[in-house]
Amino acid sequence: MSTQDAAEPTEFPHVIGNPARRALAQHGYTRYEQLTSVTAAELLKLHGVGPKAIRILTEELAARGLAFAGT
Repeated sequence: MSTQDAAEPTEFPHVIGNPARRALAQHGYTRYEQLTSVTAAELLKLHGVGPKAIRILTEELAARGLAFAGT
């Protein structure tokens, strides 16, 4: 496996899937606090990030008292 195939280190759960974790990391999102500056709709435009990942991230953000921008 090349380093390009490996998921970037993030604090996001593996359950969102490696494609979503990779896409988020490639766009500079590796921590929950960083997601508060972006909307869920903007993240859905990233290749690899789908509704399941957004749902899980929304729940994880809420558990930390955080939310996507605009919510």
